[in-house]
Amino acid sequence: MGLLDDKVVLVGGGSQGVGAAVARAAVREGAVVAVTGRRPGPGQGLVTELTAAGGKAMFIRVDLSDAEQARTAVGDVVAAYGRIDCLVNSAGLTSRGTLLDTTPELFDAHIAINLRAPFFTMQAAVADMVERQAPGTIVNIITSSAHGGQPFLAPYVAAKAGLIGLTRNAAHAHRWDRIRINGLNIGWTATEGEDATQKTFHGAGDDWRERAAAKVPMGKLGQPDEIAEFVVFLLSERSGVVTGSVIDWDQNVLGGLD
Repeated sequence: MGLLDDKVVLVGGGSQGVGAAVARAAVREGAVVAVTGRRPGPGQGLVTELTAAGGKAMFIRVDLSDAEQARTAVGDVVAAYGRIDCLVNSAGLTSRGTLLDTTPELFDAHIAINLRAPFFTMQAAVADMVERQAPGTIVNIITSSAHGGQPFLAPYVAAKAGLIGLTRNAAHAHRWDRIRINGLNIGWTATEGEDATQKTFHGAGDDWRERAAAKVPMGKLGQPDEIAEFVVFLLSERSGVVTGSVIDWDQNVLGGLD
């Protein structure tokens, strides 16, 4: 028996990186999976991979900066499968900006992807669960930088810190509906998106992963598949009654000093 047997799981921003890893792990654990993304190529490619392995999956093209599209994606899942049992908000915008150089446009872009999209996707998913009087689980992928972060992450930190508050607020509001909502503050992770970010904003070469790994305690960056296993655990009944928790999934210890 898989941890997510017969569950319908929507992974927002699931066409690459952590989201794609979550989709793969969920299918392995018996779930039917829908993934959203802006680019049909990677999204359809992932669905082909999952179905070829015997899973059930669909891709929904969505621009999460549009709140209505975020909500509609949930409706598409319900129309296709009759319900939504689990939601993972894994999309993230990581473009750089400090307090002094962030424009209103950049700030709004971060709020749109990193906070508003999860809000309205959760709204639609919880509405379906409540209407059916059925339990459900949600996991929000946040960031350890939400505790403060680097100076060049000002709008990112502002939006993701808001997602921490939203996670706890929604978990409290819907605990009597048996809807569990948790978050993961993930640390530095080796993804396709991070590769593009390092090369675009920091002039990194192709060896940046190896150079970064040498600077962290465990000798490697966080791996998407490892995060995915933890997300599946939180989505499943194996994690019991846990709700409203925002877990630091990182190798650096908050408050620890050398």
